[in-house]
Amino acid sequence: MTDYRVWAPTASSVELHVGDQVVALESTTGGNWQVPAGTEVPTAAGTRYFYTVDGAADELPDPRSRRQPDGVHAASAVDDPAAFAWTDGAWTGRQLAGGVIYELHIGTFTPEGTLDSAIDRLDHLVELGIDFVEVLPVNAFNGTHNWGYDGVLWYAVQETYGGPEAYRRFVDACHARGLAVIQDVVYNHLGPSGNYLPKFGPYLHEASANTWGSSVNLDEVEVRRYVLDNVAMWLTDFHVDGLRLDAVHALVDESTPHILQEMAEETDALSAHLGRPLTLIAESDMNDASIVAPREATGYGLDAQWSDDYHHALHVALTGETTGYYADFASLGALAKVSTGGFFHDGTYSSFRERDHGHPIDPVTPTWRLVTFSQDHDQIGNRAAGDRLTATLGYGQLAVGAVLTVLSPFTPMLFMGEEWGATTPWQFFTSHPEPDLGKATAEGRIAEFAAMGWDPDSVPDPQDPQTFENSKLDWSELAGVDHARLLALYRELIALRHTLPALTHPSFERLRASYDDESRWFRLERDDVSVVANFGDQELALPVLSGSVILSTDAAADLSGTTLTLPAHSAVVLQH
Repeated sequence: MTDYRVWAPTASSVELHVGDQVVALESTTGGNWQVPAGTEVPTAAGTRYFYTVDGAADELPDPRSRRQPDGVHAASAVDDPAAFAWTDGAWTGRQLAGGVIYELHIGTFTPEGTLDSAIDRLDHLVELGIDFVEVLPVNAFNGTHNWGYDGVLWYAVQETYGGPEAYRRFVDACHARGLAVIQDVVYNHLGPSGNYLPKFGPYLHEASANTWGSSVNLDEVEVRRYVLDNVAMWLTDFHVDGLRLDAVHALVDESTPHILQEMAEETDALSAHLGRPLTLIAESDMNDASIVAPREATGYGLDAQWSDDYHHALHVALTGETTGYYADFASLGALAKVSTGGFFHDGTYSSFRERDHGHPIDPVTPTWRLVTFSQDHDQIGNRAAGDRLTATLGYGQLAVGAVLTVLSPFTPMLFMGEEWGATTPWQFFTSHPEPDLGKATAEGRIAEFAAMGWDPDSVPDPQDPQTFENSKLDWSELAGVDHARLLALYRELIALRHTLPALTHPSFERLRASYDDESRWFRLERDDVSVVANFGDQELALPVLSGSVILSTDAAADLSGTTLTLPAHSAVVLQH
């Protein structure tokens, strides 16, 4: 429920329009405004309301709105989280350590593109062996569809997905199946359409901007509270198990403690109170493990962070693509380094950035604190044509990628459809109602790809509704022979990861990797388990001291005595 309290520190007057009432709010401490004591206003779920500031005609939605039934430019509506009949009282949560994440986008996961239709596909994830469902941003944005990173009302769930009630049904259904939920959230910027926060006060830092627009003004105590309260909302009112924090390197914060540390401290306290694990995962471009280092060791104390370096090394090994930011990863030595050290750029020169980049990871850091993947929404969607690995690789190479993704020393993440080799692209799509904004977005995409050498003519128009439709998963592909074969492999790999202790042991010090660039083989040793891959197009015979094959992507693989015969584009798992 809402108490109709709003922060507007620079306003001289604020009025609440609720039902058929217009209420002049009274100013309180810290620039907040509230309903005067003794004034009765409707608070029932569904009640529409908006604010006006300083007598202006603009009808402003609540910055903390929980529902926007008619879009982000219209009135807010009261939502009552306590009215939902949760059935997950016995849910005790999941720890990230040992888990497998599945990233999905509600709008393209199913043909209907809703939270309720996504529930119908959850059993597929259970059968796959998934532990965590990571949902791309669902906060309210202008238009009918986009990736979710143009949200402008962080407390409201997008109505085209089903709104807050459908979101609660989705989380409840996940928990009923043993699936934890990680919600992707964006605190580093707001979308370009429907952002009314500046009309209330200094929510944004106009002197500081990032790739996506003005930075959030973390110098203001109330803005920090706006962020921290949103973190708590997802974890309490919506029962989610964790948050993925988008592009934390774009958070401008010179305060002590840093906003990330405050998030971690408050989340840890909430976890202790609720009696279940709560997880914070950062996306960071900095290759700086201080994000996940304990606060006692002057770190921020988050649970995990993404490692794009692992993706880049594996992508190049599979595809041979070495343009743009892939240039430094040409050797299989890059895959060996990231597999045993976490980061490739750990203070080394990055040719794409034209400077030294990154810091080494302390080897006492648990390996599961890095989230790694062979494909994700960014690495597919930010390609010119939004093409998946299936556009250029055959079954053998996709199978090798599956083995090295799922059995990596880190926390593996799959992108929706990857498990069956989906052939549908995942392209960049928008639905800006403003023609000028749509045109600028399309032109900006083409400019971004210049550094990668991609053909601008291959870039689909983000505003074309067909771009969105093309990006939806085609579940009928599961009936295909190779698709079913790849899906069976992913199931077997995830089951193996959950079975063998060596595949979830968190020690960097137990990892060994070797490789040969000329013959294109790679080997990763994890205690009594070895993963051996042949990236080349020729059969290989490799010496092996001992062991037995417990999984193979190609039936022709053979271990006779001390010689391992590995067909082209294949991988095996050995137990010694």
